[in-house]
Amino acid sequence: MISTELNHQLTRAIKASIDAGKAIMKIYDSADFGTEFKKDDSPLTKADLESNRVIMSYLTKTSIPIISEENKNLDYSARKNWDVCWMVDPLDGTKEFIKRNGEFTVNIALIKNGTPIIGVVYVPVTQELYYANVEEGKSFKIRASDVEELPENLFDKGNQLLPAEKSSSTTKVVGSRSHMNEQTEQFIEELKNEGKDVEIVSKGSSLKFCIVAEGKADIYPRVAPTMEWDTAAGHAICTAMGLKVTNWETGEDLTYNKENLLNPFFLVK
Repeated sequence: MISTELNHQLTRAIKASIDAGKAIMKIYDSADFGTEFKKDDSPLTKADLESNRVIMSYLTKTSIPIISEENKNLDYSARKNWDVCWMVDPLDGTKEFIKRNGEFTVNIALIKNGTPIIGVVYVPVTQELYYANVEEGKSFKIRASDVEELPENLFDKGNQLLPAEKSSSTTKVVGSRSHMNEQTEQFIEELKNEGKDVEIVSKGSSLKFCIVAEGKADIYPRVAPTMEWDTAAGHAICTAMGLKVTNWETGEDLTYNKENLLNPFFLVK
């Protein structure tokens, strides 16, 4: 896809994420989340489903196939020949949503030949909007307002995220509010053994990718299960900033629309 077409699709994904965020907030501010549990014991709320409905209303118009956490996804035999597909998590961080701590996001990415080429991460509570065009090598951040029209300056230089200078004295490591485990703690101990001062930065959902992209953290080790829709949008935002999202074991870039949509453990830095 040429860059103007990518920005057109990126704008569509941004609009979808903001409208989905509004739908999520209506339920977040209500007394009833309608929480139930899936077969894997992960929670599902009305907000997950309503957000998915809103996003699908935008993306189905593109005729590009869609993989979403809340859709019944096609078997790999039907997916394996897709050159391009959407990857969607309508509400990433459902546990954070239920806890009402605000650290949940809407994630939308476009995948080409297994690689994220655009990504949107929207934070409904704070209205922070992160988005990236990987082919242009640009990530952006704005605060979305409640106005119907998106700002015309979405891709202006003033909205662009710029690489932050890293502190030579302290390594900031992203930890999960819900998933800190023994292997992560061991990784942190190894950094300390190398003589580094380590500071833990805790965040929920795909915000972990965003704070590394912003330079508010240096490294995000993930040695716990995630699905492709959890990571694709954040992966795009980090890649456009010149960062790597790599397989913990092989050091190769994470890939998408695999036969098994479960990610390997990974490292962002």
